[in-house]
Amino acid sequence: MKYIITSLALFIATFSFSQKTVNASDILRDIKDGKKITINNAIIEGVLDLTYMDDALPSLPKRSRWWNNGGSNTVEKDISSSISFTNCTFKDDVLAYVPHEDSGYTFIANFEDTVVFKNCTFERKAMFKYSDFDENTDFSGTKFLDDSTFKYAEFSRNISFENTLFDEPATFKYADFRKFVSFANSTFKETATFKYTKFKNGVSFNNVKFQEDLDIKYTKVDGEFDIKNMEVGFDIDSKYTKINGKSFSKYVLKSK
Repeated sequence: MKYIITSLALFIATFSFSQKTVNASDILRDIKDGKKITINNAIIEGVLDLTYMDDALPSLPKRSRWWNNGGSNTVEKDISSSISFTNCTFKDDVLAYVPHEDSGYTFIANFEDTVVFKNCTFERKAMFKYSDFDENTDFSGTKFLDDSTFKYAEFSRNISFENTLFDEPATFKYADFRKFVSFANSTFKETATFKYTKFKNGVSFNNVKFQEDLDIKYTKVDGEFDIKNMEVGFDIDSKYTKINGKSFSKYVLKSK
C-alpha cells in the first residue's frame, strides 16, 4: 500500500510540472486580435516578435525618399492586451526591439497594459530596448540565459526584478524607473550596466550578487537605496552617481 501511495504522489507531481507547448504565432495572433494573454506552465516555440515587424515592413516607404523629408526610421507597435506568462520557457527570441538592417528601420513594442513574465526562462534573446511599460510589470523569478537589454526602457508603474538570474551581460542603461523597483536576491553572472539609469522612487539591490563588474556611472537615485548584503565581484564604476543628491561613496559611508 505504501508503494502505491508513493507512486501516485510521484505521478501527480510529474503531471503538475509537465509543460504544454504553445506556438509563438498563435500568441501573436491573439494579441493582434486584442485578446488577453494568460499562459501558465508552457514551452513557447518560435520567435515571439512583439513588434510585428513582418506585418509593418511591406507598407513602409523606402528610406531614400522618406527620411530625407523628415520621416522617422522608428516604427512603434502599441500592445493594448495584458500579457501574463508564468513558469514558461521561451525556446526562441522574445523581441520588443528589432533593428532591421536591410530596411534601416527600427521596430519597437510598447505595452499599454500589465506585463508579467514571472518564473520564466528566456533561453535566447530577450530584447526590450526603448519599450514603454505603462502598467504594472513583473519579471520576478525569471532566468535570462542569453543576451538581454532594457536599455532606454521606461517603467511607469510597479516593477519587480526580484530573484532574477542574468547569465549574460545585462544592461539597463538609460532606463527610467518611475516607481520603486526591487532587484532583491538577484544574480548577475556577468557585467551589469545601470549607467545613466534613473530610479525616481527608490531601488533595492538587497542581497544581490554582482559576480563581475557593476557600472552605475551617472546613475541617479531618489528615495530608498537598499544595498544591504549586496556583493560585487570586481569593480564598481560610480563616477558622477547621485544618491539623493550625494555621491555614491559618501552615501555608502554615511549608511554604515
